[in-house]
Formats: sequence, structure tokens, C-alpha cells
Amino acid sequence: MTTTRAGGVSKPPFATFNLGDHVGDAPAAVAANRRRLAATLGLGDRIVWMNQVHSADVAVVDRAGETVEATDGLVTTTPGLGLAVVTADCVPVLMADARAGVVAAVHAGRVGAAAGIVARALHTMTRLGAHVEDVSVLLGPAVSGRNYEVPEQMAAEVERALPGSRTTTHRGTPGLDLRAGIAAQLRALGVRSVDVDPRCTVEDAKLFSHRRDAPTGRMASVIWLEPAP
Repeated sequence: MTTTRAGGVSKPPFATFNLGDHVGDAPAAVAANRRRLAATLGLGDRIVWMNQVHSADVAVVDRAGETVEATDGLVTTTPGLGLAVVTADCVPVLMADARAGVVAAVHAGRVGAAAGIVARALHTMTRLGAHVEDVSVLLGPAVSGRNYEVPEQMAAEVERALPGSRTTTHRGTPGLDLRAGIAAQLRALGVRSVDVDPRCTVEDAKLFSHRRDAPTGRMASVIWLEPAP
């Protein structure tokens, strides 16, 4: 699931349901919003958060606690443990092999996506027993290609690393569609089920967008395995 801007206690410019603790919002407001999210999801205090740094590093976790430092992917086989990724234009990637009992949450910005963070998370899942053909993936709300303008050289570099990413913006300038590139990468790796949330963070005022509003808050996308009955 992915949150929106609504339902929290943060004040402008982070209004209102900001879940990022690194954007300048009052720590008490972020903590209150995170507690509200956990309670709504029925996860109590069992959500793992990341200190995201646009890396290709993935961590395997089995319990909640302190924020995992300097990583952009989380993988677990522990039922009832929520994995959270926060975004405001980057791609939140939620991955699951429900049959094997392995899930992952990935922060895929331009740098991390080009460096292979999604493929590395998938590989980590298979090490823990997942089967690529059984993995389902959701690419959450993110900046769309029509609104992600970049220099020509950058577009070419990302396209070489992540084929299918290069596009043209609504202004006719070089752009990137990271979700298209990630989806192509996943399918080339054998993933059969890739769903893409069509919402563009820049265009949808209900969502946080760093490109549109900086400074601003962060949404959270969360995945977990349901405990056995």
C-alpha cells in the first residue's frame, strides 16, 4: 500500500501525512504520523524504515527496531513485519513471492535504479527461497516520463544502464521514465507479474512531489507478509 498527503499532523510545507524523517519536518510530527500508519495497518511497532541514500545496497531484516542505515532495499521472510520505503518522485518498488514467503521494499531513484538496486533485491529474495516466476511486483506512484526532464547526456547514461528508461517529456525534451525501465528489467529477469500505479507525483496534488514542491514531505509504501492463521 502507498499513503497520500492526507491524514497526518505535519504542518506546511510538509502537510500533512509526512513520513520522512530527513526532510526538515518536526520529529514529533513524523513520529506521530508513523505511529498512525502502523496502527492503521495493524502492525503495531513492527515497521522497518530505511535511511535511504540512493545506493544499490539491500539489507535482510527479521525484526523491527532502529532505522536501517545507508540502504535502499529491505527483504524479509518474517510474517507481520512491515517494510517501508519513502518517496516523493522516486519509484517505490514492492515485491513479493507469497508462496515462498519472501517480500521486499525498494527505493529506486535514478541513481539506484541505474546501479541495479531492483535486480539486487530480486537476487536477495531468491537467495532466501523466492522463485522469480512467482514474484509479483508493484511499481508505485512516481514522477512520470512526461514530467521528468533531464539533460541529454544523463538520459543516455541511464538508458545504457537501464534500457527502456529514456523518453521524451511533454515539452519535447529528453526525459526519463524509470518505471518503464524497471518494468523492462524485471521482465527480462523472468518476473511475470509487474503492475504499475499510473499516478504521477508531479501531476497529482494528493501526493508529495519534491520536483514540484521542494521542500516537501514523503509518502510511504509498505509491504508485509500476513502471519499464518
